[in-house]
Amino acid sequence: MINKNNDYKMPIVLIGNSFKYEIESICKLFFHTARFNFTEDITEAQGESYIIAECEISGDNMRLSATIRLNGDTPETEEKILPENTEKRTAEHELCRLIYHILCRKTGISAPWGLMTGIRPVKKVTELMAQGFSRQEIEKTLSERYELSPNKLALAYETAVNQQPILDSIDTSAASLYVSIPFCPTRCSYCSFVSHSMASAIKLMPQYIDALCRELEIIGRLVKENDTKIDTIYFGGGTPTSISAEDIRRVMEAVAANFDLNRIREYSFEAGRPDTITEEKLRVIKELGADRISVNPQTLNDDVLRVIGRQHTGKEAIEAFELARKIGFDNINTDLIAGLPTESTESFKNTLDKIVELSPESITVHTLTVKRSAALFRDGNENMANPAAEMVDYSIEKLMANGYLPYYMYRQKNTVDNLENVGYAKKGYESQYNIFIMDETQTILGAGCAASTKLVYPDGLINRIHNYKFPYEYINRFDELMEKKQEVTQCLRKIKSIPQK
Repeated sequence: MINKNNDYKMPIVLIGNSFKYEIESICKLFFHTARFNFTEDITEAQGESYIIAECEISGDNMRLSATIRLNGDTPETEEKILPENTEKRTAEHELCRLIYHILCRKTGISAPWGLMTGIRPVKKVTELMAQGFSRQEIEKTLSERYELSPNKLALAYETAVNQQPILDSIDTSAASLYVSIPFCPTRCSYCSFVSHSMASAIKLMPQYIDALCRELEIIGRLVKENDTKIDTIYFGGGTPTSISAEDIRRVMEAVAANFDLNRIREYSFEAGRPDTITEEKLRVIKELGADRISVNPQTLNDDVLRVIGRQHTGKEAIEAFELARKIGFDNINTDLIAGLPTESTESFKNTLDKIVELSPESITVHTLTVKRSAALFRDGNENMANPAAEMVDYSIEKLMANGYLPYYMYRQKNTVDNLENVGYAKKGYESQYNIFIMDETQTILGAGCAASTKLVYPDGLINRIHNYKFPYEYINRFDELMEKKQEVTQCLRKIKSIPQK
């Protein structure tokens, strides 16, 4: 295919428009790891593969035209005429539709989410629900605009219905807290998160923990000064259990000292990789207030675990889960990934069946995403040719048949088969933080390296403050970073005026 060599950039010629972002998003549905060269020079459209996207005003009309050639085949053109005064957003969408139709025919690929390229498909449903649309009207509207497949429409609708009670309970005058422990024992081959191996970070660990505790103290002071309620707390990474039990205790004690734990509704700790989970760490996590944890094997197939760079077995993952149960955790999530390299459909089914037998309170099914910063990206499209769709279809059927309901969903670029990531939970065990972070209606205060603070103002404006990605930057430029936190005070003062729930 066009991106067998990841150094190659496919020409996309834009004539009379600047719709680069959305056109690239549509093309990524078909060429997941391809790279593109956007240009206005028509002479670039002379090779074996190219796309020409044209928008021309002629009299009272706007003519949209897309011409595509792939791998030396016969170029194909599709056109559409719109009124001259058509809004830019509509013209962009319709031009992308022309490109989408041609690529569907030329590649034989039928994208299950159609033209919907955003990461929050459920939000489209909830917006229409808020306007009083019926299920039939919602499905008709989204089907016509985005050409979604019926099963994805149904999944999005069911997810929206299941999360609606929690959305209705969101306290927008409150905030949630995210604590970042961006370290892992090793880097998994599929991983694109900003995380650092313990081998390289061990020398910085004492300074990092000190700085993180200082930041928690600073954020805690801002929260107290503005009488802000902390709604949920989430420890993520990386793998938070990569650090020692002593360091976990220090950070969690800093949280307890600076925030009122009596008022929170949910306290999650992503224990993560089974090879980092010990009884001592779990006891510290439980003692200091976390009531929801994640144990994330991704697969129970030992051969696949070795391929992706994991240093534990499927048996050890089950033992870590059972240890958490023994210690008394009664709200456990388990993460799996559909489409991992060398994983067969049968292997994935076996993993999911065993996890369901363990009966965790929630199960999150991710689909493999191949990003440029992940080691798997080097193999280009080879990693995209796997039966992920079959795995995802099985997970929907299996989980819903066993009382797990979809409650949050998000999509990412470069995901195998253009699929989705879905959190399923038994009734009453939905993660509120996961819904809050997807819905973007509550402020999230981020602490730690690579954490992001998302300030949600009463008028809907969202501003983000990103902490430095690397531990040495976070440590050495800490005071400079904290100066940015002054905007947090402005936001907390404004949301304080919102009636509390």
